[in-house]
Amino acid sequence: MAIIMSSWSENYGDQSEGKDLMSQFKVAAKAIASDEKIALLGAIQSLFEGSMYTFVFLWTPALSPNDEDIPHGFIFATFMLSSMLGSSIASRLLARKMKVEGYMQIVFAVSAFTLFLPVATSLLVPTSSVKGSGISFGGSLQLLGFCTFESCVGIFWPSIMKMRSQYIPEEARSTIMNFFRIPLNLFVCVVLYNVNAFPITVMFGMCSIFLFMAAILQRRLMVVADLHKLSTKSQEMTAEDEPLNP
Repeated sequence: MAIIMSSWSENYGDQSEGKDLMSQFKVAAKAIASDEKIALLGAIQSLFEGSMYTFVFLWTPALSPNDEDIPHGFIFATFMLSSMLGSSIASRLLARKMKVEGYMQIVFAVSAFTLFLPVATSLLVPTSSVKGSGISFGGSLQLLGFCTFESCVGIFWPSIMKMRSQYIPEEARSTIMNFFRIPLNLFVCVVLYNVNAFPITVMFGMCSIFLFMAAILQRRLMVVADLHKLSTKSQEMTAEDEPLNP
């Protein structure tokens, strides 16, 4: 550590432009307003991340509503294993040149279903009235759904990074994504501050709706991207044909 501190100079990045924070956010806002693909991608990521961060704080009370004795360490390790499995699946999908915009619609739809399970089990599966017992049948169903959701999270990260590289210019990528994190962080703070004001089923129902909206926006992004590619290809063909015409 001492050698690093004494011999490595700080990397402050490219300071030639000298833009302040407000100028960077103005550039990001202009890029978002002028390109529907960027706006859609930012909204998709915000909806998914908002649901994911809310899930992080709600999975424990969802699995033990009556103070059931659940193995938190084992469950968390299972979540991490599921996320790793999802990342492995994503790497295989990307290696096969599969269309990210296509399979992510399925991922968001599956995620919406998994976070709707707490709502469904509370309505259809009778809850245990014995405090301090093991995980209930409804809790086991939710745990299976939560593991599936974590697998979707594992697929989400490499896939969203792939789409970022396709649609968001590199020089403004970090600023644009931070622009969308402002409402995301506000939403998460409001949810956590009022976590006791609403039933847990309402929270999960809201997350499920957000994920379903993300699936719809993902479909819209695929359509817009395909139209843009067709338009670009048509313009290139027209430009190639023009010199041939007298």
